[in-house]
Parts: sequence; structure tokens; C-alpha cells
Amino acid sequence: MSADGEIRLPEVVEKSLRVLPLTRQEALWVLSFPEERVVELVGAVSRVRRRFFGTRVKLNALVNIKSGLCPEDCGYCSQSKLSTAPVQKYPYLETGEVLEQATLAGEAGAKRLCLVASGRGPAPAEMDRLTATVRAVKERHPDLEICTCLGLLKDGQAEALKEAGVHAYNHNLNTSESFYESICSTHTYADRGETVEKAKASGLSPCSGALFGMGESDEDVVDVALALRELRPESVPVNFLIPIPGTPLSEKRELTPQRCLKILALFRLVFPDVEVRIAGGREVHLRSLQPLGLHLANSIFAGDYLTTEGQPAGSDLQMISDAGLTVEPAGERTLPAERSDAEQPTTPAARRIGRVTLKDRRG
Repeated sequence: MSADGEIRLPEVVEKSLRVLPLTRQEALWVLSFPEERVVELVGAVSRVRRRFFGTRVKLNALVNIKSGLCPEDCGYCSQSKLSTAPVQKYPYLETGEVLEQATLAGEAGAKRLCLVASGRGPAPAEMDRLTATVRAVKERHPDLEICTCLGLLKDGQAEALKEAGVHAYNHNLNTSESFYESICSTHTYADRGETVEKAKASGLSPCSGALFGMGESDEDVVDVALALRELRPESVPVNFLIPIPGTPLSEKRELTPQRCLKILALFRLVFPDVEVRIAGGREVHLRSLQPLGLHLANSIFAGDYLTTEGQPAGSDLQMISDAGLTVEPAGERTLPAERSDAEQPTTPAARRIGRVTLKDRRG
């Protein structure tokens, strides 16, 4: 903010380049940026992305290792107990199938494999099965980062995941504390933050982000961004709601490509030297403006999501190349070396809902 109290884009960008925290007023100002000038916003904020991440785009792949069967009531989720969406329901995948998906992920250029399981949290038998699978994947693909997303963690589970070879743990805050009860009642906002802290304490790389398009206000967007900043995650997924028929939020269609870009610009400014990932819903809501999102975020999912199809991996690679960007190689660190806590080297169209894998979308 300038001496006269007026907020100016170059000064906000300069603060982020110096890794200085934005004020709440500045964050709200970014979200109020005129939609007809959003390309100007992207161009200015892309300086931050280039300063810390150059032209690199990190690719991530996702495997839904347990689908449906969830006792939670998250209104956005096709796997929750409230959902009537026709998703496949199955327990933890066999190790061989996960290994096949890991191989496909590597062939697609992914550095990180995200293993996601529905449910409140893993039971002891599920933990045993998962840790054995992780060890098998790491033995065959030692350079592939493994991130797990298994729900709320009990004491000792984060440490067991770390010992098995898991690199990161994902648990999103999803929205602001004040809005949280509007989307879920079976666990609390505080429960989510506690799980992220457990992951951090165990030495796992903390991955936590949010989901937008659920009816939240600008204040909610800023609240969750600032709350996430306090958690100090090393990767921040930015998801956009896919309103799936059969879920309580199936009629929510409030996002525009410009709104999504402003949210991504805000998250880049709040997290200048942190991996910001465009996650679920980018194809649905950014549409033809997806390449602009790559000039803000430095990470995307390649292929499919949990129960919805993503853009084919080959199309993602072409988009990255057309944008003048490059895929981040496996041996290169993602986070800037100068970070004090940097990682150590080591209307939506009808969509098929069910068990979706990388194999389905190759080509």
C-alpha cells in the first residue's frame, strides 16, 4: 500500500517478490480487480511465479486408492454419505494396480504420485496395507514423490507414513473457519488444521489448500488464504468446485474463468515461494484460459481426479509447451533453495463418473 493509502498493483507485486505478507485489505483488493483487466493482473503477478519457479511446471498424478464408502457429509464430495452420484465404491486397491498407475504417472512426466483414499481416516489394517504399497512403489520408482491424502490422522500414523517412504501429506482446509459448517458437519475446521500439524511434526511435507465455488464470499477466500499461510504448507492445491449431480452443491455454478484467475493470483501473492497447484476443476472453470493459470501456478495435476475426468495428459503437455513453459524434471527440487523451510532434495458438460485412472486417459 502506498503512502497515500491507495493500493497499487506494482507495489503489491513488489511485496510478494520480497516475501512480505499481504495485508487483508490488499488481499481483498486483488479479488476485486476488474474482470476486464484480469490479463493485466496475471501479467503483473506472473513476475512472482517466474522469480521463484522460472518456467517450470511440476506435474502430479492422482490415484483414487479407495472410493466411496465415506461416512462424512462434505457437501461438495461425490463420495460422501449424502451423495447419490453413481461413483464406484471399492476398498483399498491392490499393490499391483497402484504400481501400474505409478509407472503410467512416471511415463507421463509426473514427479509426484498422490494416493487418495475416501473415509474419515485410515483404520489400522488399511495403514498396514498402504505402507506396504508405498514401500513397493518406492522400491520400483525411487525418484517418485509419494503424497498421501487419507483423511484425519490418529497419533502415530503420520510417523508410520514417513517411515514407509511417503514424502508429503495432503489435507485441505477447504474454506474459511466461519463458512466451514455450511459444507460439513461430521468433522470440524479445527480437525483439519490439527491433521496438517501432525503431518508437519512427523517430518512429512505439508500440503494443504482450498476449494472454491461453494458459495463463499471474498472474505472467506481471504480468510482461508491467510489461515493457510499460518500453517506454512510447502504445497497449496487450489481446487474449483465441480458441481456433480447427486451432491448437495450440484447447482453451484458461480465461477468464471476471470474469478478463478483472480483467486490464483491471490494465492501466488500470498505464497510467493510455495508450490501453488491448480487442482480439481481447472478444465471446467478456466476453460480456454487454462494457459494463463500456468503463468500464476507452478504445478498441476495431469490426467484425472477422484471421480471425474481431467484433460488428457498429452493435452496438458502440449498446453505447457505452447505457453512457453517446461515440465519440471524429476531430479530438480521444486521449492526455491533460499527458503528457510525448503524441501530437502530427495456450465459443466456431463462427465463420466466412476473409477478413472491414468490408463483411461493416455494418448
